[in-house]
Amino acid sequence: QVQLVESGGGLVQAGGSLRLSCLASGRTFSSYSMGWFRQAPGKERECVAAISGSGTITYYADSVKGRFTISRDNARNTVYLQMNSLKPEDTAVYYCAAAPRTKPPISPLIYDYWGQGTQVTVSS
Repeated sequence: QVQLVESGGGLVQAGGSLRLSCLASGRTFSSYSMGWFRQAPGKERECVAAISGSGTITYYADSVKGRFTISRDNARNTVYLQMNSLKPEDTAVYYCAAAPRTKPPISPLIYDYWGQGTQVTVSS
């Protein structure tokens, strides 16, 4: 079992930055690929970034490339999402998720464990 707790969401003006953190329980954190997903009202949950257990493989959605950076610290059982140049369309609930896969998956169906989510609101 893996428990995930996100933090770092909030209200920010367009152009601003936020850093999300996701703390995982358990001693096998490095064996999990981690993903950051978001879901806006009326929209499907989408993967914005994902990272392999070693941190050597990353994925970014086109909508966030060049603005968001995913990273992880396996010694701290934590994955981060640095979000810069935020736009109103980035407003959503952001979730972190864990998948026991070598290559980070994009589909939410592949992820076994989810956090409770943290709200990110970007005002114009």
